[in-house]
Order: sequence, then structure tokens, then C-alpha cells
Amino acid sequence: MVVLDSLVSGSEENLARWEGCPGFSFLKADLLTPGSLSEALEGCEGVYHLAANPEVNLRNASPSDHFHQNVEATYRLLEAVRSEGGVRFVVFTSSSTVYGEPSVIPTPEDYGPLEPISLYGASKLACEALLSGYSHMYGFSSYIYRLANIVGPRSNHGVIYDFTLKLRLNPRELEVLGDGTQSKSYLYVEDCVEALQAGLSAGGLVNVFNVGSDDRVSVLEIAEAVKKANGLEGAEVRLTGGVDGGRGWRGDVKVMLLDTGRIKSLGWRPKHTSWEAVYKTAVALAGGLEGVPKPKDG
Repeated sequence: MVVLDSLVSGSEENLARWEGCPGFSFLKADLLTPGSLSEALEGCEGVYHLAANPEVNLRNASPSDHFHQNVEATYRLLEAVRSEGGVRFVVFTSSSTVYGEPSVIPTPEDYGPLEPISLYGASKLACEALLSGYSHMYGFSSYIYRLANIVGPRSNHGVIYDFTLKLRLNPRELEVLGDGTQSKSYLYVEDCVEALQAGLSAGGLVNVFNVGSDDRVSVLEIAEAVKKANGLEGAEVRLTGGVDGGRGWRGDVKVMLLDTGRIKSLGWRPKHTSWEAVYKTAVALAGGLEGVPKPKDG
């Protein structure tokens, strides 16, 4: 196994348990750096492409960021796969944001037309199209997973992380972007990993799977979960009101729940509800964010 990571948002400490294991190697590199992929792909039969800029809010990522770090990076990886040969399959973590604001909830994989309302969602949809084209042209299989919000103890962005950080800085008040009614599916990272493995048993050249929990939680419910995890139930929630009908930001999908029947037909089931995934993550993050002091009691 070869792990390639630029470590821009990750940490080599997360790989410490694998150091010295036979067949494991780590390569610090960027997909956008010419020549970085040949070494990593040598002898590989499968590729798990999880690299991307995950920020939906334009305050945290520009159109250029999404194009280069998502679309161009995927193109460079697929070109390397084509050139090297030998790769039998590519796993790609896409996003529920490719659906935009669907009229069918829960949303199935064959829903259309796909009209993303964020540049992040648009970049993920562009990557899906590239994967499909390369698979048909060059004969390797693609496994595309349209993920709900994936959370876990190493989360370093997203609403749970943001709420935890805000409470560290001000234990008496928690700012919530939007009107608080935004409601989405959250999936614990272990459930996600199991889904990525389950999908590989499907046949076909291009496979698309929704992956998420069976329910959804609101932003206000997440706020309460994070307050509870930090022992700050008394903190006042302040709603900003948001934009475009109560969204946290332009491009924020208000309601998301995926139809996961296709991946379930392969034997996969989530072990956690959305609330359980959120609270478990919030408890882990409450244990400490590096460089940010814990709030004082009261």
C-alpha cells in the first residue's frame, strides 16, 4: 500500500500505526506536482482517490481552489493511471452536493438533472464525468461514492468542528449560520469506510453509490449536541438568519437525505444514526483542539 498526501490538511501522525508494516509506504506529494504520481502508482492495481478541497463555503475556498484542487488534480491522476497502465479500478469520493436541491427526498442515484448550487458540487460532478470518460476509453472500473457529510474524531472542518471552535473562543454564546433549520444526513467515518469496501463487489465499468445515514439532523440539533459534548448546555444560540431563505451561505443545501438502497443491496448498513455520528464526533473534538484552550466551567 502506498499513501500519497500533501499533508496540507492532514498529519503524518495519523499514519504512525502503519510505519514499519510490510508493504506500506508513505509519499509526501501533491497531485498537482508534475511527476509525483508515477512512483505512487507503480505496481498498484487499485487507487482510492480521496484528495480534494472539501470546503463548500466560498469564504473558505475560491473558484480557483475548486478547479485546481478538485478537477485538475483528478485529471492529472487519471492521466497518470492511463499512462502507467495496470490499474484495474479507481475509487472516488464524490458528494451529495452534485444533486443540488433535488425535488425527490430521499434522493436516488438516477435522479436528474444534476444541478449543483455550489462550485464545490460542480467540481465533484466534473470529476465524476472525467472518471466515466476515462473508464470507458481505457477500460478500468470506477467506483463513485456520493457521500453525505462524513464526520469523525479527526474532523478538521465542517459544522461540528466550527461549533466546537466557536465555543472554545466564547463559551457563553454559539453563533449558528442561517436559520438553523438546515437538515442533512451525517455518517460516521467507520461506516463510510465499510461502504467504500462494500461497493467493490458490484460489477460494471462505472458504479455510482449514494452513501449516508438513514436519517438527518438539523443545524440546531447539531448545536445542542456540541454544547452537550462540551458541557456548555447553557450557552446561548444566536442565529444569523442566513441568506437565500435561511441558508448558512450561498450554495448551502438546506435539505439532504440520500436513498442508499443500491449500496445496501450489497450488504452494507450504517451502524450509527446521524445524531449518533454527530455526538460521537463532538465528544471526540471536545477532548481538545490543538492550539485552542478549553473553555472554563460556567
